[in-house]
Amino acid sequence: MLQSVLTVAAIVAAGVGLGGSGAAAGGDAAYTKEIQSWRTQRVEHLRAPHGWLSLVALDWLKDGRNTLGSAKDNDIILAKAPAHLGTIVLDHGKAAITLDKDAGATIDGKPVREAVLLDDSHDKPTTVSFGTMSFYLIQRGDKVGLRVKDTDAPTRTHFTGIDYFPIDENWRIVAKWEAYDPPHEVEEPNILGQVDKVVVPGAAVFTRDGKSYRLEPVIETPGDTNLFLTFGDRTNGHETYGASRMLYTDPPRDGKIVIDFNKAYNPPCAFTPYATCPLPTAQNRLKLRVTAGEKTYRGTHE
Repeated sequence: MLQSVLTVAAIVAAGVGLGGSGAAAGGDAAYTKEIQSWRTQRVEHLRAPHGWLSLVALDWLKDGRNTLGSAKDNDIILAKAPAHLGTIVLDHGKAAITLDKDAGATIDGKPVREAVLLDDSHDKPTTVSFGTMSFYLIQRGDKVGLRVKDTDAPTRTHFTGIDYFPIDENWRIVAKWEAYDPPHEVEEPNILGQVDKVVVPGAAVFTRDGKSYRLEPVIETPGDTNLFLTFGDRTNGHETYGASRMLYTDPPRDGKIVIDFNKAYNPPCAFTPYATCPLPTAQNRLKLRVTAGEKTYRGTHE
């Protein structure tokens, strides 16, 4: 869900990404082209060799010694791995790996056997690769897990494309921005049943069909200027993914913020059971049908 990929920096091409309608329900040709270009980049990101569609497993580590490999006597069984890939020792949230001497794996592309494993809270987590597969550590609350990817994952090779609502510029909403001073700290649930603390710098307030609505985007990573929003609406479980959709916004300016629902996209959990997605707060569940952006993914979940 990298905002650098999802934010369209320039209009580079027309056309939509695999599936769905590109027809505009309202708005000019330049705006339609912008959204089509955004969709193209979104699909390219999803289909990248190590994108969200490549996830094949999520295995949580226990404290102490964790053996890895395809053999049944391992603590964590990894399909397509060597019978005995190696051992990860987890000690108070810190992890180190020792690869089996015959594993044939690499650590960050290097043929070394031992390393401290940096998790995804770092800019570049340590990646262990073998064949078409790889993994790195993720930290979610007090849990540390292996995020396992395969460039030949069926979810990637059998990707069926994304369906969309028609592009409608009326869903590009210029909302009033109410800044919070100081920013609020809010509890945001995730699909694992955990609760994360997130920073909310303000609220976007807008009117639709005579009714007022309020959304609270978050600062996803300290230092970000763009804001991130996980929201629910009354299309969830019908035309759209049941849990939520997501979008990024540009920074507020002159007391306004643009919420472009044509760029609302499915969370990774819509495509794979191995993602750890945030869920909308109560404030961000709209009593409104948002008929813009991505629809429910029609392909297989695994």
